[in-house]
Amino acid sequence: MGTTVGEHLRQLDSGRRGDLPETTSGTLRLDAREDGHTEHWYLTVADQHVRVTKSSDEADLVIRAAPEVFDRLASGETHVAMALLRNELTARGNMQLLMLLRRIFPGSAGARHPRELGRAAMAGREERQ
Repeated sequence: MGTTVGEHLRQLDSGRRGDLPETTSGTLRLDAREDGHTEHWYLTVADQHVRVTKSSDEADLVIRAAPEVFDRLASGETHVAMALLRNELTARGNMQLLMLLRRIFPGSAGARHPRELGRAAMAGREERQ
């Protein structure tokens, strides 16, 4: 398996994230529950920055899943929406913040953003002309 959720979240505190909306802010708590023990990761998102701490404080959105589900999200093996649809995770609170996880966690290794595909297609056309 690739990156664990702990490794991925520790790397998030490294500065401004241009891929996050400037106007979106809030708090998310990730609860990784296994064998009667819960590990809490607390994310504060504001001004395109993500601050990560270990805390069980109340948050605008609380997401619960098994540690291996969070690990698959962190490594790009699973998409947030697919995990939610498969009931591998539960979310309670401000569901708009759930979509932030699509940007906080990486996508699949072979995935490309639609704009990148469009730019590549346009560049290919220009080269042929």
